[in-house]
Amino acid sequence: MSDKEVILTPEGLHNLERELEYLRTTKRREIASRIKQAIEFGDISDNSEYEDAKNEQAFVEGRIAQLEKMLRNAKIIEGPDGDGDAVSVGSTVVLKDLSHGDVEQYMIVGSAEANPSKKRISNESPVGRAVLGKTVGSIVEVIVPVGTIRYEVVQIAR
Repeated sequence: MSDKEVILTPEGLHNLERELEYLRTTKRREIASRIKQAIEFGDISDNSEYEDAKNEQAFVEGRIAQLEKMLRNAKIIEGPDGDGDAVSVGSTVVLKDLSHGDVEQYMIVGSAEANPSKKRISNESPVGRAVLGKTVGSIVEVIVPVGTIRYEVVQIAR
């Protein structure tokens, strides 16, 4: 089974590398110290501090493995793909909700970098998929649980 390609901006690559380094060095040491301290309390069979530290250690090791896999399969996008007139991964797009008139700006990124609260949406999300390849003036429909939202692509920035 082949590993899935992970699309990242240079900023996203830097953030993942920074997180990985933090987990490998600082966080591992903190957890090892907590485990050592918990063992010093004596019987670990009924020691909640020990159990908590071991659970956190398992979580951190899982995250490290996940980050290493993502970085192995990373494809870095230096800028938007395509001809420059259409929305692509790396584009910043301004969308107008045609029902309510709300205007929102999003950057289209790979799923590993998606963070809707920071206006970074995945190319695999419903809105991301709908706007990929569209040009200014295009109308797109996005099916959501409460119905369909219609957006107009107002601006594409590089």
